[in-house]
This record gives sequence, structure tokens and C-alpha cells, in this order.
Amino acid sequence: MSLDRDISYLRQVPLLEAFSDEQLRLFAFSAENITINAGTELYHQGERTEAGYVVVSGEIVLSEESEEGAEERGTFGPGSLLGEMALFIETSRPNTAVARERSEVIRIRRALFKRMLQEYPDIAEALRVKLTDRLRATTSEMSRVADTLDEISAFAAAEAGKTVR
Repeated sequence: MSLDRDISYLRQVPLLEAFSDEQLRLFAFSAENITINAGTELYHQGERTEAGYVVVSGEIVLSEESEEGAEERGTFGPGSLLGEMALFIETSRPNTAVARERSEVIRIRRALFKRMLQEYPDIAEALRVKLTDRLRATTSEMSRVADTLDEISAFAAAEAGKTVR
């Protein structure tokens, strides 16, 4: 893959939008390009994380395994970032990623990401603001869902009371 092509895909990732072209060039130069064939696992649910992946071409399917079997959680194509949290902390993979077709990804190791944040504190601050805003939006949405569920529960209880009498 060419460096310019990698940069163009990194530029599509919302988490990386605060990075300048030169900083994205450093990322692209230091990251690892991986090609996987259809049906090949990129990572497995439960594995320890050390990197995130930007999809350059193809499609990656995420699925979550449970006692009932595997359930597909989504399909991701070019410009998608898989394993975002792995860039910040070590954790375990919440799902399994498998190539639906021959795919290319850019592997960004957590150590590289952290080094970039240390060397460019302005980016670290921009990411802090971005992630804080996302957390606020998620919390607000969860509150709206909780309110809706409370209304449904109250309605169901009232309806149950009507049919019991």
C-alpha cells in the first residue's frame, strides 16, 4: 500500500480528525499493513488488546459469541476503526472480527498511539474533548431510553391493573 493511500484512509477515521497531514503521515509510516483473506479471523473475542485496526479495503464482520451461538454485530468497510478502546487501554476483545472478503487493514499499536499523544499534547486535548462529548451524548441518550422504559413500565402496570379488576 502507498503511504498517501494509507493517509487518506486514516483521515476518514473520526477519532483521528485532530491529526494533521504530517502527523497522519507518521502514523501511516509507523503502522503495520495487513492483508487477510475471506474467512480469516483478524482477532478473537476474549483476546487481550494491543492495537486498533483501520479498514482500508474489503469488509470485516464483527460477531459476539454467547451460549446461544455467534451473533453478528455489524459489518465494517473502508475508513472504519475497529478496536478503538484498544488504542487507549489494555482490555479484552468484546467480539470476533472476520474478513467477509479479502481485506486490507492498517494496524495501529497502542504504544504508537500513546507516543503520538505524548509528543502532540494538543491532539491529546482534542481527543479528550471529543471523547467527553461522546460520553455526554451517550449518557443523555441512555437517560432518554430509561425515561421511555419507565413510561412503558408504568403503562403496562396500569393496563395490568385494569384487566385484574
